[in-house]
Amino acid sequence: MKRRTIFLALLLASVTGVGQTPAAVEITAEPHHHLLLENQYVRVFRAEVAPGDATLMHRHGHDYVFVSIGASDVLNQVEGKAPAPLKMKDGETRFAAGPFSHIARNQASTPFVAIAVELLQDQAAHATPPPKWDEERGLHVLQGGTRDIMFVQDGVRVSEIELQPGAVVPSHHHKGPHLVVAVTDVDVRSDVEGKAPMPAHINAGDVKWVQGGYTHTVTNTGKQEAKFVTLEFQ
Repeated sequence: MKRRTIFLALLLASVTGVGQTPAAVEITAEPHHHLLLENQYVRVFRAEVAPGDATLMHRHGHDYVFVSIGASDVLNQVEGKAPAPLKMKDGETRFAAGPFSHIARNQASTPFVAIAVELLQDQAAHATPPPKWDEERGLHVLQGGTRDIMFVQDGVRVSEIELQPGAVVPSHHHKGPHLVVAVTDVDVRSDVEGKAPMPAHINAGDVKWVQGGYTHTVTNTGKQEAKFVTLEFQ
């Protein structure tokens, strides 16, 4: 009788899935992830998780860069691994290699908000490494700001820019397109060679895709510090 009871319990567990890790859903089907932008280079999602809440087990099929909007305290449960704490500062930017599946549980008393940028050309970059950038790491101290080239992954150069009111990023050229992720509210003026000045406003946590092929300066026209992350593509 005891053996029969144990057998029935095991059978019930196998049928109901008790004790098993839930099957991963695609990131597009995970309700905490909201698609902001998609093109041939990237898919950009905004992840929002309330205090104490968690995402579903979901799959990241590509390498991706993620930016924390606000400080975060997350328990990261990667499928097949023990849960691990993940604490990030406001604006902190990291890279994660895909594919993998995980659950993100918000352990903070404030909402967890992050921008996840999937690099859709990662497999091509793995097969044929893209040309190197002229500079792939370095901190540039500006008058009233900084430009920190943090890393290059899959041929994509990721930089963090901080500008005090009135500060300027000196003239530079964008051969290819780039993505801007606003960490704070950003009010800037882009002075493109041969064109009229172009003001722009981006709310914190929003993104903007910009085509390449131009040279410009960027000025913080706002009354507060502007902080944003750029992903440059060749």
